[in-house]
Amino acid sequence: MNLLERIEEWKTRFGAADARELEALLETAAEAPADDAASLIRLHEALLFFRAYPPSRTVARLADKALASFAGRIRRLRESGASLSDFEDAEVSGIAGTSLSAVFSYDVAHSLAARYGSALDVDWDWYKDSDLLGGLLPRLIPFVDEDWPVEAHVPFREWLNQAAGLRRTGLGWLLDRLAAAPLSDRHRAEWYERARLLLRWEVGDSPATRTRMHLPAKPLFLHTHPLIKRSEVDLNRELAGPPLPVARVPRQEAERVLEMIRDTSAVRYRELYGFTHPDRRYVYRADAGRGTLIYFFGVPPEWRLPLRAYHGGLFFKNGVPAGYVEVLSLFDRAEVGFNLYYTFRAGETAWVYARLLRLCWQMLGVSCFSVDPYQIGHDNEEAIESGAFWFYRKLGFRCTDPRLSKLAEAEERKIRGHEGHRTSARTLRKLAAGHMLFEGPGAETGSWDNFQVRNLGLAVARRMAERFDGDPYRMRRSAARLIRRVLGMECNGQWPLLLSLIPDLASWAASEKSALAAILRAKMSGEESAYLRLMQRHSKLRKALLRLAS
Repeated sequence: MNLLERIEEWKTRFGAADARELEALLETAAEAPADDAASLIRLHEALLFFRAYPPSRTVARLADKALASFAGRIRRLRESGASLSDFEDAEVSGIAGTSLSAVFSYDVAHSLAARYGSALDVDWDWYKDSDLLGGLLPRLIPFVDEDWPVEAHVPFREWLNQAAGLRRTGLGWLLDRLAAAPLSDRHRAEWYERARLLLRWEVGDSPATRTRMHLPAKPLFLHTHPLIKRSEVDLNRELAGPPLPVARVPRQEAERVLEMIRDTSAVRYRELYGFTHPDRRYVYRADAGRGTLIYFFGVPPEWRLPLRAYHGGLFFKNGVPAGYVEVLSLFDRAEVGFNLYYTFRAGETAWVYARLLRLCWQMLGVSCFSVDPYQIGHDNEEAIESGAFWFYRKLGFRCTDPRLSKLAEAEERKIRGHEGHRTSARTLRKLAAGHMLFEGPGAETGSWDNFQVRNLGLAVARRMAERFDGDPYRMRRSAARLIRRVLGMECNGQWPLLLSLIPDLASWAASEKSALAAILRAKMSGEESAYLRLMQRHSKLRKALLRLAS
């Protein structure tokens, strides 16, 4: 067994051996040459894992020391003429000394360019959609519209560089001009994103690298005992347990953490909706225990979804970004998207997930948790390979489709009856065809089984076709008039369209109408968790929407 294999083997030895052996291995690894990309990647991921899950303070210190050498190691590898393409794989991208190319949204690109300057520019060598710039640059640079509509090969790079001058990159100039343009945030983003600019980011040895990125974590949580297994996690017990300590984060700290969260996703080619558009006014920090901190926040009114409340969060393990969560909530139901970063899959995944659900229960009042088919393998081969279906099933989630429930039960009988039986990828793909639900204490069993939020929109579309000849403007005007008449308020979002489908809305009691008006106002003001809490108290509205969407 070579040095790397001995280090990696330690992921399964927590509490079973003296950490001094791992310390000695890390001391050796810090000095040992790694002259190929694959070995460097494996070493980096092992070091990052033990920085997040250290069995001793010395292990954490040695991991930090070895990680600090990576920019130099990558530079030497590049100078040797070796290919660095392996470092751009999404599972390992963002290592110090490397680079990556990606299409970012306007908000993320502007944030990165403002902080990392010339390290970020258009990747002209691989940008194949440069003609799309013809729809953007004439708005910002005079006379481009003399060139673009009639010439076969427009030198957009030259146009940008001439406009930018010598003091900044063409990308930096473009983003600054858009920021100064008299546009709404949405229109500014739309202008930029139509061009689908491919950007090259030389991450170098910046704080944005996965190698260097972490919060100060004092004191460290030391893993001197075996890690918590999935079989030791009980979701009902977690949800019924004591609340997690939660504090609202001061604005200055919130800004710093949100930048780190945005960078954490960007170096992994990911953009979560809430990470791109966070509500900076309401950022919360929850201490989940065992060195795990969760930063949790919603989106501001101008970026909110029409119906569901959106919340996102990123969790740090001993200061190291370890994964994220997205939560889409309606009444007492929450769709939870969870991802533990690849590096930390050998960690306490089930325990972390249980703590995240506890936070959702505590902060949002939700009691029914839904897992989208994508999370368990629908059009997601990574989830198939990891057996994600069984992760959720063994935590107590159930299939909402009776046919899939029978298939899962049959597969469980095979597992019990045949030691070593592994569910085939073909069967896992079948099982991933439907949602899974976990109903916590107090949840109404079965009420959300047939619900799909998309069905609400489709019901509106059918009504628009049947009664308004497919004209959305006529339907909006009609719905707005109904809300003025029934609730005595103006409401121009999409809620009125949905409410117009409730046949007995006008006959609701005055108290029910007043509570509904409060819900509509809360959607576009304050924290979206208040909107959720108001909905959870309106049983008549819940019943009406369940009927429409099931």
